[in-house]
Amino acid sequence: MLQIFRQITCFVFDVDGVLTDGSLLIMDDGQMLRRMSIKDGYAIQLAIKKGYQVVIISGGDSEGVKIRMNKLGVKDVFLKVTDKKQQLDDFLKLNNIALAHVLFMGDDIPDYAVMKKAGLACCPADAAPEIKQISKYITVRKGGEGCAREVIEKVLKLNNHWEIDTMVSGK
Repeated sequence: MLQIFRQITCFVFDVDGVLTDGSLLIMDDGQMLRRMSIKDGYAIQLAIKKGYQVVIISGGDSEGVKIRMNKLGVKDVFLKVTDKKQQLDDFLKLNNIALAHVLFMGDDIPDYAVMKKAGLACCPADAAPEIKQISKYITVRKGGEGCAREVIEKVLKLNNHWEIDTMVSGK
């Protein structure tokens, strides 16, 4: 299993239920608010700085999600996707990335087909039973509570890319 994690160069995440806890706060004006983990955000931006690709493929449509991901350095944000498997295929072909190097994290039935294809299918602790059944790795953490960081940190540590920034820590 560690060897599978070690060869990952591309992280692909669903949004709702993975980068969020899957709940929505509906405002009176119809705006829908999501909550994301700062810890996931830190790991995402670090992975990008270390040369990994991070991709978002979601059926949802939220300008706020796109803005947040762009601020973290994620350039490939695909929203309102009806066929996640085809979107991943197109992205990998365009960027010449082998499936063996792809970690896909999803949490529910719309992620099933694409997860069956990914090199390393992962899911949060609170994913749907059908998704847990096909996942090669189930995180300790739930969606929106650091599950993305858990897999990113594992890959980066195995490849000696998880470093403490001495400029930030003051040492």
